[in-house]
Amino acid sequence: MSASAAGIAAAPGLMPVMTMGQGAVVREKRPAKVRGAFVYPPTKTLDEAGYYSWPGSSFNAEGRQQEYTSRIDEIQRRLGITVQMDAQPLDTNEDATRFIAEVKAESPDGLLLIPFKKGHWGHVKRIIEETGLPAIVLATLGVLLVDHINEMRKRPGVYLVNSFENLDAVEYGLRMIRAARRMKEACLLNLAGQQAREDVVAGLGTLVRTVPLQRFYDTYAQTNIDDAVARLARDYRQSALEIVEPGDDDITEAARAYFALKTLIAEEQADAIMMDCLPGLSRPHKHVPPCMGFMSLRDEGIPAGCQADLNPTLTMMLVQALFGLPGFQQNAGMDTERNLYFGAHCTSPSKMNGPDGPAERYILRSHAEAGWGCVPRVLFTPGQPATIALYESGESPRMLVYSGEIVECPPMPPAGGCRTNLLMRINEVDDVCDVKGMHQAIFYGDHARDLRRFCQLYGITAVT
Repeated sequence: MSASAAGIAAAPGLMPVMTMGQGAVVREKRPAKVRGAFVYPPTKTLDEAGYYSWPGSSFNAEGRQQEYTSRIDEIQRRLGITVQMDAQPLDTNEDATRFIAEVKAESPDGLLLIPFKKGHWGHVKRIIEETGLPAIVLATLGVLLVDHINEMRKRPGVYLVNSFENLDAVEYGLRMIRAARRMKEACLLNLAGQQAREDVVAGLGTLVRTVPLQRFYDTYAQTNIDDAVARLARDYRQSALEIVEPGDDDITEAARAYFALKTLIAEEQADAIMMDCLPGLSRPHKHVPPCMGFMSLRDEGIPAGCQADLNPTLTMMLVQALFGLPGFQQNAGMDTERNLYFGAHCTSPSKMNGPDGPAERYILRSHAEAGWGCVPRVLFTPGQPATIALYESGESPRMLVYSGEIVECPPMPPAGGCRTNLLMRINEVDDVCDVKGMHQAIFYGDHARDLRRFCQLYGITAVT
């Protein structure tokens, strides 16, 4: 599953933007911007007509608008985004035309439409069709009928929330738009190959900045064993449940590799990193296994992908942006007798509940395949719900999505494979061998439905 710099350049869905000798692309970063409107007629016009239809005569639309606006203001502050809701509701065709023209001129990242009248559903559909932007639609119970709901609930580019006062769902919708914006702005540093270049992931817009692998070799060699390195090595030793093969020098060198990675991330102003990490482990050794550094980066909320594999790294970036959770990239295997998924790799986050959550216990081991150095064997919590995902980039992107529950971490030996491992029960398939993909990211929590919603909103095919 490794990929060279040339392989990255040739990968499906990558568009080259820079080769050696040109200036590096500078990415502008700004908060996601959402344009929103309430859609309903003034209540006084319904009073004059004497007939209200759904949601009925007791529904205080103006009061609801004021209440919802206040809660949306709280959400936008919490998420660090901008949600611009029109003060006046959209009532007439002229109102909708004006709104559409303004949205097209501004090009926001998405829409938030809140209808308070069944009869104004046509305005909502027209805005979505003519703007072509990702749209969150909130309709409280008793506004829409089933035919209206079915028109939008599975439509690509739309996240319909037809529920009872569910502003929490709206917040997730806005988080999806924020995540897409972050992916579009993000720089993924790729340490691989011999040539510097830059490419953009089609659809997501993520910049992949490839620098020669020699750059890491040099940075690692130039990283001194100072007080910061010594402190991190001490933390690794003290936090470990057990130390099996590694000696003190192995642990110190693992900490040194972390600071080399951090130096390159800072120098390249990157948001995530991936590395062709295996070539330097064979003789003559160019560096120690970077697996402890990858653990610490992911624990901090910085996605770090093994073997310069683009799709799992993009997946971990997306999961981090959506849920604030790190991912465990792993090799797929199966226990055919127990019908359980088996995944293993020589690095994993320890803070599987996020940077502010508690760390899982881990054991310090040597790299399983190289037979030397220091890597973590993270012990996941049995019974923990978990999600498996893999974003597959290309002209027609898709995402593999599965949910399940962690059963155990088989001891090794007698189990073989990489140092961190798990057995997991999968919900979506009867035969675990039908689970697709390799190097998928596993993360805590049952987020399969939320990932499928993201796929629908952004035209990604969700696959199980």
